[in-house]
This record gives sequence, C-alpha cells and structure tokens, in this order.
Amino acid sequence: MIAIYPGSFDPITLGHLDIITRSSKLYELVIVVVSRNPSKDPLFTVEQRIQQIKQTTQHLPTVEVDSFDGLTVTYAKKRQAKVLLRGLRVLSDFEKELQMAHTNKTLSNDIETVFLATSTEYGFLSSSLVKEIAKFGGPISHLVPQHIAVDVEKCYGKALL
Repeated sequence: MIAIYPGSFDPITLGHLDIITRSSKLYELVIVVVSRNPSKDPLFTVEQRIQQIKQTTQHLPTVEVDSFDGLTVTYAKKRQAKVLLRGLRVLSDFEKELQMAHTNKTLSNDIETVFLATSTEYGFLSSSLVKEIAKFGGPISHLVPQHIAVDVEKCYGKALL
C-alpha cells in the first residue's frame, strides 16, 4: 500500500524524520510530498526542500520525495495512494488534522487519513520553532539533521551549530 506524507517541510525536522522512518516500516512506499503553498513564505525553495529530504531519507529505500500543487487528495489519486499520513504532536494538532481528514474524506471517500503520534522527544518540535530559534542565533543541531542545520545557518548567516 502507498502512503502520502504531505507537508511544507521548511525545514525538515527530526520529528518529521521520526514519522517518515516509522511509517516506512508500515507501508510498501511512503511518498514525502512537499506542498507548494502560496500563502506561506518559505525559507527554502521547493526544489531545495526536495533535495534536503532526499538526502535526509536516502537510507530509507521505501521512501520517495516529490512535490505538488493543489489538493492532496488529487495528488494521492494520481499516485494511487490510499493513505494520507499526518503526524500529531499536541491536542491542537489533532483538532486541525481531524477537520482536514473529514474534509479530505468528502473529496475522496476511498482515501484514509492515518495519524501517527510523534515520539515523545519531538512532541514540541516544529519547523517554525526551528526557524525562530535560528533567527536569533540559537542552536538547532539537536532539532534537525546536521546538513539541514548547516543549510539554515547559511540562510541566517550565523553559527548555529
């Protein structure tokens, strides 16, 4: 079975990697899909994020990386995926994600949303938090893969490691 893990991944965090790694053991193929969201102002281009994720997941043979514009369910149908993966950290994530799952179900009744709780050590972690810490010169190498910390450091021009 094919699963889609959509998100902005700006940047990919150790929490994202936790969900990807664990889900790669559950599904034949996990496609990590970088969304092109015009309402967000990303730190990295879609192409940069794709390359970052490919480098981060190269040790996982059942993981593929792609991007899309538009509705996630449309992309999932195109790729013949039956599962949308969503990571949950806190209760507020659940409320938002459940609403999205219900909405997606109205758009495509044959695609299921599966929620995976992040591992405890990543329950607080978000890409936004990483960027905020980095913006003020704080260390982030314990929150993102090492090569991502280097990329973020280049964007902010500060030694964050």
